[in-house]
Amino acid sequence: MLYQQIAKNKRKTVFVLAGFLILVALIGAAIGYLFAGTAVGGIIIAGVLAVIYMSVIVSQSTDVVMNMNNAREIHSAQEAPELWHVVEDMAMVAQVPMPRVFIIDDPSPNAFTTGNDPQHSAVAATTGLLQIMNREELEGVMGHEMSHVRNYDIRLQTIALALSAAITALVNFAGNFWWFGGGRSSDDDDDSAIGIFAIIGSILLIILAPLAASIAQMALSRNREYLADAGAVELTRNPHGLISALQKLQNAQPMKKVAPSSSSLYISDPELNRRHKRFAHLFDTHPPLDERIARLEEM
Repeated sequence: MLYQQIAKNKRKTVFVLAGFLILVALIGAAIGYLFAGTAVGGIIIAGVLAVIYMSVIVSQSTDVVMNMNNAREIHSAQEAPELWHVVEDMAMVAQVPMPRVFIIDDPSPNAFTTGNDPQHSAVAATTGLLQIMNREELEGVMGHEMSHVRNYDIRLQTIALALSAAITALVNFAGNFWWFGGGRSSDDDDDSAIGIFAIIGSILLIILAPLAASIAQMALSRNREYLADAGAVELTRNPHGLISALQKLQNAQPMKKVAPSSSSLYISDPELNRRHKRFAHLFDTHPPLDERIARLEEM
């Protein structure tokens, strides 16, 4: 059951990431068609921009994300003994290097991990999490986070963030260029039905692209949460620790300060309870805790 779930989620992740790359190419093609009359040039520009964004964001991801979330680094076990030793134990079991350890001063229980790769990873926990979790539950949470590190989810989420940023930049460029009178001249326009539909389709694609990117990023995050839950069970050999931890997170209050772009990194959505209930699950970055608990209980 465990390994079947891991394999299934990995396949889904490949499809979602492929969808991201296709979306970047389509937006580039749409911009190239609208403003230069050629889709190929737009695809090349979009690809170059995506590579630049990925290079910059991936190289600086850890410090940027930790600063965005007001996390302070601890450098020894004396500063937070239980957290330090649990992270150390879970990293050893997962066979990944010991990550840098951070604490966020917030009463809401939560945790996340980030970084380029296992050699440059970092994990953060809120003071609220450390206050309410016993050791068994903390091991479940940190096993979940170390699974993200071991599975390279941290790099995957960073790449998804970079691609989303690249898509937003492309859309902003198109909007600004159009506003200032850019675009194909009337002499270049194709007045045929196919040409008109192509122009309308390109405009709609550019308008809807940020929404599609957000949905893809959320789908990627939800998929990886199930995989990390399964990985935590594999590492701890104890599903009850993570089940109990997730049950405690069900009634957690939203965090006071959290960067929206990093919400998908947390073990539980840090902003969920701020949303109107009618739309509570419309754009969730995480699967419902009830479903995650049910899957763990089946194991």
